[in-house]
Amino acid sequence: MTKQEKYNLAKWAISHALENGAQQVSVSISNSRSSSVEVREEKIDKLEQAIQSNLSIQLFVDKKYSSHSTNRLKKEELAGFIEEAIAGTRYLSEDEFRTLPDPELYYKGNGQDLKTLDTGFDTYDPQRKIDLAFQAEKEVRGKDERIISVSASYYDGMNERVMVTSNGFEGDMANSYYGLHAQVSVKGGDARPEASWSENAIFYEKLKKAGIGQKALERALKKIGQEKVESGKMDMIVENRMISRLFGPLISALNGSAIQQKNSFLVDRLGEKVFSEKLTVTDDPFIIFGRGSRLFDGEGLATKKRLVFENGVVRNYYIDTYYGKKLKMEPTGGSNTNLVFKTGGKDLDGLVSTVEKGILVTGFNGGNCNGSTGDFSYGIEGFFIEKGQLKQPVSEMNITGNMKELWSNIGEIGNDVNENSSWLTPSVLFSGVDFSGA
Repeated sequence: MTKQEKYNLAKWAISHALENGAQQVSVSISNSRSSSVEVREEKIDKLEQAIQSNLSIQLFVDKKYSSHSTNRLKKEELAGFIEEAIAGTRYLSEDEFRTLPDPELYYKGNGQDLKTLDTGFDTYDPQRKIDLAFQAEKEVRGKDERIISVSASYYDGMNERVMVTSNGFEGDMANSYYGLHAQVSVKGGDARPEASWSENAIFYEKLKKAGIGQKALERALKKIGQEKVESGKMDMIVENRMISRLFGPLISALNGSAIQQKNSFLVDRLGEKVFSEKLTVTDDPFIIFGRGSRLFDGEGLATKKRLVFENGVVRNYYIDTYYGKKLKMEPTGGSNTNLVFKTGGKDLDGLVSTVEKGILVTGFNGGNCNGSTGDFSYGIEGFFIEKGQLKQPVSEMNITGNMKELWSNIGEIGNDVNENSSWLTPSVLFSGVDFSGA
């Protein structure tokens, strides 16, 4: 189905819904293609390919709201589907806050090309993709007698979406992704240390295709001899690829639903300094080649570049139309795009060199954070640091504390940004973290 055919079908679905009693309607039609191959012991272990098409419709009927989806895209089938959905919606409770967005807030078109789609997606040789997975495995096999198992995988996908609303919005977006992943386990006494490494990209030609297996092996071997160290309050460095585990609760606490339901430790903190002045994060939807770049959000609201945290001050919540009405706040968009940290002057090695005694965290093993209070407890693994040097791999230890206190005690933010994610996170050094272990 071409893009224009999707637009035509979406508009027809809206007209049919309005004719059958809906007052407002939003329709999205999406299609996706994906493939993956996993190899193990020089054989293909798993090969998957999927093609999906879907229509989702949001109905606003007599102050009642419902959302439905189907993969039946023929008009004769959709007609009955929509009519039944409207009939079902009438049985729901009224909710005066459920409406489409104010049309003035919609994306109006003519935005720049953010280069989120590789237009050559369908042209790349499938055999070459399989070869890349085998290549990642080959980097490891036979390289060390302590290796127990190796697996490697290649994956890619493309998503396209057209969206139309009954009050004037029309827009479309598309994105692609490619990735390689390797996982290695090795002998380590009674333990079987395991590690993985991944690389991904929006464009096939930009995907890093070598060194993935080798990096996974290096990380696994470094874990040999893991043990607990003495409990206490120490400095903690969290590796750039892992910092999202600790930053995620801050973003969740900014969500409109959490704010409205008082399930956030950042309720009523807008405009207040809550964290360290070293924490400045910008939400930038307009980064060319950005993993999270987009011109409009899931409601059709035009995206904007904005500060999330500025020198520790909470500058923005993520508010969609529904919770904006409930909170009597202007909608800002209900989800994040690319999160860009203000970085410092040191890479990971530089941060390690400044620590007299502490732990470099390279992985999390379970745990959680209480969204209402910010209290957390996580299992961690990594390396004990003494006098600026990595001394001993550690595991089976826990960190506990409170998110507000943790992010108020930033010692330094690194400059080693992880570009494999829409969250462009650097490594972060925290002071005075409670560790429990031996």
